[in-house]
Amino acid sequence: MTDGQYGASAAAAEADGAGGSSYERVIPERRAYYEKISHENLAPLWEELHVLVPAQPHTPVKAVKWDYDEVRPLLMEAGGLITADEAERRVLMLRNPGLGGQAAITQSLYGGFQLILPGEVARTHRHSQSALRFIIEGEGAYTTVGGEKIPMRPGDLVLTPSWNWHDHGNDTDKPMVWLDGLDIPLISFFEAGFFEAANVESQEPSQPLGDSLARFGSGLAPVDWRPKAKASPMLHYSYERTREVLEAMRRADPADPCHGWKMRYINPTSGGSPMATIGAFIQMLPPGEATAPYRSTDATVFAVVEGSGTSTIGDVTIEWKPRDVFVAPSWVWQSHHAHGEATLFSFSDRPVQQVLDLWREERRVPA
Repeated sequence: MTDGQYGASAAAAEADGAGGSSYERVIPERRAYYEKISHENLAPLWEELHVLVPAQPHTPVKAVKWDYDEVRPLLMEAGGLITADEAERRVLMLRNPGLGGQAAITQSLYGGFQLILPGEVARTHRHSQSALRFIIEGEGAYTTVGGEKIPMRPGDLVLTPSWNWHDHGNDTDKPMVWLDGLDIPLISFFEAGFFEAANVESQEPSQPLGDSLARFGSGLAPVDWRPKAKASPMLHYSYERTREVLEAMRRADPADPCHGWKMRYINPTSGGSPMATIGAFIQMLPPGEATAPYRSTDATVFAVVEGSGTSTIGDVTIEWKPRDVFVAPSWVWQSHHAHGEATLFSFSDRPVQQVLDLWREERRVPA
């Protein structure tokens, strides 16, 4: 269906000449009518239907990269300007330049680089927003989620499900940096956000180290266990284990033309997404060749784990290396070319779109 099939707006625009908004291009009698009904908080749908119900997605989100080598000095400078205690969370937000200064990396998701310096604690709080932490730099710091203390290593994925108490700390002698991914814009859209600070700086662990992995990470679950929420009860997905699985796939299976060898992180008790609003993925790219063009309706945030390469996203070419972060907007063709062996982590709002029967994908695979 073309824009002209939606009603009178296209014909009116053509009759009145090009330039200006559709309201400016309509005939005088209609313009007077639109002005009159605006005082009653009314507006003509036929003037905006082609925008409100487009033939396909038209996103303001831009394909953009944050070069970690450029961001890191600025992050460390922030470490000298404000403490973790003063900031609540010392984070540099990743603002997509197409979203007009919003605290958003895509229309529905937030991203940021968080820094914890040696000896610091980011105090305990909880909120409605779900969060993931993908570890970028450092080893041996921790986050405590719902009483479970979780060590952090590069490439690990750590979950903070909605309304779980959590704090972060660094007992090492080196800075710790991770990529935060939260559903803040989505929760703001629903006006469903809550926040609560705890009366203690950090939690006293109430479970043994590795408890959630031991209980739920081996295809087993306690016999009488019942889920309290839709989020995964396994809070820590180590890169060491993830890398082993990717290697096994690479040895056994041919590469997918669009993705290489790609897996999604799952809730081991349901097979669904780790969190209801955020999907997370890991992929190994075939070395030396480009993947076939692919697009989907979920705008996706990528973080480079290993290797280097080039991604073509629409008409934008992005050169990437370890620790860089970049975005592929909704319904824009993307292709990735690894120079050698390379691994990409990514997250998106795909679970929400799938629940609502909105998610689509399209491939351009040679016959």
